[in-house]
Amino acid sequence: MYFDDVTQIQDIASRTGAAVFVVPDDVKVEIPGAIVLKPEEKTTITIEQIRELQGRLGLKQSQDLFVVIRPAEKMQVEAANAFLKTLEEPQGKVHFVLITSKPSALLATVLSRCVIYFLKVYDDGQIHMNEKVKSIAKRLIVAKPAELVGLAEEIAKKKDGKREYALLVVGTALEMLYKSYFLTGKEVFLKKLPRFLRLYENLERNGHIKLHLVADLI
Repeated sequence: MYFDDVTQIQDIASRTGAAVFVVPDDVKVEIPGAIVLKPEEKTTITIEQIRELQGRLGLKQSQDLFVVIRPAEKMQVEAANAFLKTLEEPQGKVHFVLITSKPSALLATVLSRCVIYFLKVYDDGQIHMNEKVKSIAKRLIVAKPAELVGLAEEIAKKKDGKREYALLVVGTALEMLYKSYFLTGKEVFLKKLPRFLRLYENLERNGHIKLHLVADLI
């Protein structure tokens, strides 16, 4: 889904439990009274910060409380997994606002539990990723079962950072599917999402790269 102005974020977020807002890094977003998580001394958002947040959310909220995480893609893997547990538990009047310019860099399991909104004037439907990754991601989306083995071989042949590369490709494919659905409304893109989300989760859990690239997408 798309929105026109960052001033709409609080109102949109108030109608959701958790939402991802895709905006440029240099655009200021203000939600009065919000709890804000951001990288502090380190360049990442740590699991300690998430645990501290969880402690603060232990008390029942009598009015709307907004939690802003920006940039959301800076959550460490351990932090994102801990945050995922928070997302899975009913939070009443708590609204999570994840702000990022790189939605593909978020855990697929986190994305799957959020509503995703793209700033229209910034996004224009484009995928902000290098052309090689975009090309392979597109081919993965439209691949027939007989073509998946060759694609899996191509993705897995990278010598260094093989798993990270596979996750980048699949994450980019996920972003393409979300955007294609929001732009066209065609359910064919929506129907592909569960398989790609399952694939991302399995790769993230150290599953066999080539095996899952084929088995999860058939």
